[in-house]
Amino acid sequence: MFRIKKLYSLILGTFFPLLLATFSVCLFVLLMQFLWKYVDDLVGKGVEMKVLAEMFFYAANYLIPTALPIAILLSSLMTFGSLGEHLELLAMISSGISLIKIMQPLIYLVIIISGIAFVFQNNISPNVHTKLWTIIYSIRQKAPELEIPVKTFYNEISGYSIYVLSKDKSGLLSEVMVYDYSNGFDNLNITKADSGRMKMSDDKKYLILSLYNGESFQNSGMNKSRFNQNQAPFQRQSFSKREILIDFDSNFNMADESIMRNREFGKNIPELRSFIQTTSVVDDSITRDIRPLLVSQVYKTLFKQERASLQTNKVQADTLPVGNFGRVTRQ
Repeated sequence: MFRIKKLYSLILGTFFPLLLATFSVCLFVLLMQFLWKYVDDLVGKGVEMKVLAEMFFYAANYLIPTALPIAILLSSLMTFGSLGEHLELLAMISSGISLIKIMQPLIYLVIIISGIAFVFQNNISPNVHTKLWTIIYSIRQKAPELEIPVKTFYNEISGYSIYVLSKDKSGLLSEVMVYDYSNGFDNLNITKADSGRMKMSDDKKYLILSLYNGESFQNSGMNKSRFNQNQAPFQRQSFSKREILIDFDSNFNMADESIMRNREFGKNIPELRSFIQTTSVVDDSITRDIRPLLVSQVYKTLFKQERASLQTNKVQADTLPVGNFGRVTRQ
């Protein structure tokens, strides 16, 4: 029956608690760094806690291969530091046990952990990467919560640019300008109002912009002037109240995982080898068919440029000013 020696039990019993503690700390630090890196994509999106919890779960699994080596290194140093501090390491060496013999259980354990980490990285990590980056991509594509800044142009709404001079506590906007280029810049629509209010529709798919006391200018890009092609007529309208309905879907929609699964981080080793072989065949065929033509065209262009440059330099070298050369001044 396989039995663990008391020496190995002592070393492993000291190593395991330190490994769990250092791994937890390293994973927490890396997770906070990950959160800090993508905090701009998360703030103001109104994402549900369920989606955030799922993202943090996959992020933790994504960071395991990074946190595990650091944890093993720190826990090994702390283990032998603790044994040396309590003179246990000195007692082992004094009794004739070599340092390699003392480190042997940790070496075997690290080899086993490395094998498990390799299986995890090859079989589980591609799915984790796919789900994590799918969630991040979906959050990035989600329209942010409506928060129009003042004294700057707000361009987060596709096809629109909104400028607000000031905003009070009740949500009343002052000096509002709306640039509508959803139909192209040739059909640009500019609306300017003294004040206005914004609100979302009940289904959170439309933005309702109510404007008061303003004017709108509609450019007619298709009907250009007969006398000057750079000029185009426009329509001008005045209004006391106008409501603009803007497509603004603020609901969270998960993207298709196939977008990320075809990326390199969504493949294991056999899939990567197949992808590399396929890409190499395509590259070789392109190189075989196009490279001679490309090289000949490049050399022809360079030869023409060099020849034109030599002719220009020759003409400049042979040309001298001869305006007053034949005149001789006598005194």
